[in-house]
Amino acid sequence: MRVRSQFVVFGLTIVAFLLVTATALDSLLAQNDLYELDNESRRWIDETLETMPLDEKIGQLVLPSLRSIYTSSDSDVYDELSGLVQQQRVGGFHVFGGRQLVPDVLLNNVYSRTVLGRPLAAASVLNRLQAESRIPLLITADFETGVGFRMAGATNFPRAMAFGAAGDSALAFEAGRVTAIESRAIGVHVNFAPVVDVNNNPRNPVINTRSFGENPTKVGELAAAYVRGLQAGGMLATAKHFPGHGDTEVDSHLELPVIRHSRSRLDMVELPPFRRAIAAGASGVMTGHIQLPALDPRQGRPTTFSKPIVQTLLREELGFDGVIFTDSMQMRAVTEMMSPADAAGQAISAGHDVVLHSPDDVLALEGIKTAVAEGRITEAAITRSVRRILTAKARLGLHHRSHVDLDSLPLFVGTRAHQSVARQISERSMTLVKDSDNSVPLPIRRDESLLYLSMLDYPSGWGLGAPSRVMIPELEKRWENVTSVELSDRSSRSEIDLVRETVSQYDAIVAGVFVRTASFSGRMDLVSDLVTLLMQLSEQALRNDQPLVVIFFGNPYAATLLPELPSVLLTYDYRGLAEETAVRALAGEIPIRGRLPVTLGTQFRVGHGLTRSAKSGNP
Repeated sequence: MRVRSQFVVFGLTIVAFLLVTATALDSLLAQNDLYELDNESRRWIDETLETMPLDEKIGQLVLPSLRSIYTSSDSDVYDELSGLVQQQRVGGFHVFGGRQLVPDVLLNNVYSRTVLGRPLAAASVLNRLQAESRIPLLITADFETGVGFRMAGATNFPRAMAFGAAGDSALAFEAGRVTAIESRAIGVHVNFAPVVDVNNNPRNPVINTRSFGENPTKVGELAAAYVRGLQAGGMLATAKHFPGHGDTEVDSHLELPVIRHSRSRLDMVELPPFRRAIAAGASGVMTGHIQLPALDPRQGRPTTFSKPIVQTLLREELGFDGVIFTDSMQMRAVTEMMSPADAAGQAISAGHDVVLHSPDDVLALEGIKTAVAEGRITEAAITRSVRRILTAKARLGLHHRSHVDLDSLPLFVGTRAHQSVARQISERSMTLVKDSDNSVPLPIRRDESLLYLSMLDYPSGWGLGAPSRVMIPELEKRWENVTSVELSDRSSRSEIDLVRETVSQYDAIVAGVFVRTASFSGRMDLVSDLVTLLMQLSEQALRNDQPLVVIFFGNPYAATLLPELPSVLLTYDYRGLAEETAVRALAGEIPIRGRLPVTLGTQFRVGHGLTRSAKSGNP
């Protein structure tokens, strides 16, 4: 009888939880619906504009940033944020993850400043700032791979190029929808995604796997699906980096890239995905800090300050009437060119509506005011930009409700259902480009020995998780005798020689090659000593009839340096999910069916990929 009573209580608890969850979901989805601009919404926009003095209008054009970490209301950090709302009357905030102090030292500069933020901390500070603002704040974020791109515990999808390898628009739509639901639960309204740049330059150090691929049509299809998914979840999409950042060899975080293609080439390659994203309903476009002489011949004139590109091409020719954002104004492509005040004034003068992440937000506001006072920007142009921003806020329903429910947030962020979508995309993207010895799935027994080589571009900067942190334990679950070795540009010749001399004693070799394309690094290769080692291991494996599989995490173009490898698997990412999925593919637990979204040298064209079925007994 006692057991039965406990069971009844437990059952009632579950029922109550499900009812609360269903109610919260209904509430969130209702809150997330993108509003049609009905008469009430239009009246709110008009009445709000009428009550705004010029200084308050200018405030709407500047978007400072904040960190999604715990922030006390009684702190210097919060006082600064509150001042931007109450005194400067900014239009919103851009949300980053966290950051920690690291020593600026020589020789052992391996520490990373970046850490993931916290969803509840972000929602808490955003709620407090919303309560202080007369006009609802517009909150943006770079959630390119989902909220988990910036915040711990949230859903983190594979990089965009993995979607290109999976080739399924339905998955892109679902990723957008999930990202929107999690974002709105936290209080974030605008995603600076999708990246619609066409990555047709293998040496691109800043876009690379952030792009869906090199085919403009496919990029446009996936981008449009992602835009529709974001909208279905109640979030505004932003296509970037206009008019196309895919064919550069320079990181705009470091210096100004120049794209010298003709207008006809831009019409065929770079612009079509933007047209598709805009047609799908993208409410925002972000420009890139890139110079295009064919569109604006003035020397050293990036899109950021170019009226012919922003106003003439984007506004007038493409007919885009949504919000135009600058890229981060803290990137060196613009900071080394002019002051924050001049940069903000020139960006608005060129036709942008919002100046993002200025090195000094107060100076940015002053720069815009000065440009208006000097007649370089008209008040009518300011009013048009503010109307676009208020329209975006009205479409999001922020004039009705701008805060979020902290208690219901955990019901929507990082759920098993959302993680399942990310896992499905990761599985579909695994691309086997070569397997001359039929080594995938790995043809060794559970009790045979396996050497795993974790080969890094460089050991610094892995603040969001060390490479192979998931790979090694997943291998050890499936094979009893795994020896793991890490090598990088810091490995000595003697260490590399030791690996070379001992590989023959193992029944199989697996190498995980981690090559990033990270902002501000300017690096995207494996060092020559490790390339040589892999070439030598390929020769030894062939002589010894020893399976050798090399898995590339991150930059897929790195595989072109090693055409002799017998078996090559691409993941397009270097985070935990990619590592787990790669091991499952290696073990034959999932089918392999990804197709190359980019060309790899002269060996492998777009669309290439070998197919493998899952082993009997696996899904």
